Amino acid sequence: MDVAAFSRKVIENVETVIVGKRDGVRLALACLLCEGHVLLEDVPGVAKTMLARSLARSLGCTFARVQCTPDLLPSDVTGTSVFNQKTLEFEFRQGPVFHQILLADEINRATPRAQSALLECMAERQVTADGQTYELARPFMVLATQNPIEHEGTFPLPEAQLDRFLMRMSLGYPSFSDENTMLERLRLTHPIDELEQVVGVEDLIEAQATVREVFVHEKVREYIVRLVHATRHTTELAMGASPRASAALYRSAQAIAALEGRNYAAPDDVKYVVKSVLCHRVIMAPEARLQGRDSSQIVDALIEQVPAPVEKGRR
Repeated sequence: MDVAAFSRKVIENVETVIVGKRDGVRLALACLLCEGHVLLEDVPGVAKTMLARSLARSLGCTFARVQCTPDLLPSDVTGTSVFNQKTLEFEFRQGPVFHQILLADEINRATPRAQSALLECMAERQVTADGQTYELARPFMVLATQNPIEHEGTFPLPEAQLDRFLMRMSLGYPSFSDENTMLERLRLTHPIDELEQVVGVEDLIEAQATVREVFVHEKVREYIVRLVHATRHTTELAMGASPRASAALYRSAQAIAALEGRNYAAPDDVKYVVKSVLCHRVIMAPEARLQGRDSSQIVDALIEQVPAPVEKGRR
């Protein structure tokens, strides 16, 4: 399958709603092609919800949104058994997690119990209730959002749960011209209301299978492992990235290569996604925090330190 042509259709369609954020749209689509989940960490009002809705509409996927609050119960996410007075039996009513694309808005406002129920579904792709196991829809992706500024009344995700997200990213504020364009498009109606499906779910599943076939040379694979190991041997990090990070970086590089129309992954593909994949999987050392450093700066330094493989004939 031509994943590049498939992705071009989706990205161009989403960009009729999301203006000037091609990198964010590409990363979200790459994550979906890897069958992973995204943590969108950004201030309110920068189109995090619109990104999730636009992807779902463009792909023809079912979509649901959960507004996370402290009174959210695990059953509000996964579903619950209800007694049917006609049949005199309990029936399981599926929760929003059974949709193909789920937006978990402000996930850090949900209690740890509700968070763990959602993250279990993300990892196992199934729900167990009353002794019965229910498979989740395929494809399945969770886009969780959280506000990095306001922490009052929140329950921050622990590192073990952050590790379940394939990528963490932010969209950021639009530029002056992009925001001006956005206002013009909003003049009569919201672009999301007119957004149409451009590909099918079957196409997405086929694209996901094609991404797994992207060739990763031994030298590129070793480069991925060296980058992850470097996070475990720097004094600026109290905890480095796990082997799950290596697998995530490997899959993400395959997806970016497929988006570019190549059947092989290059070191630049790894560099393109490395911060989105690694930064939320490491823990800063106290000394580095006192110096005003953040995980993004440390990963940037490690990219400079770890030599990337070079093709023969090039310098």
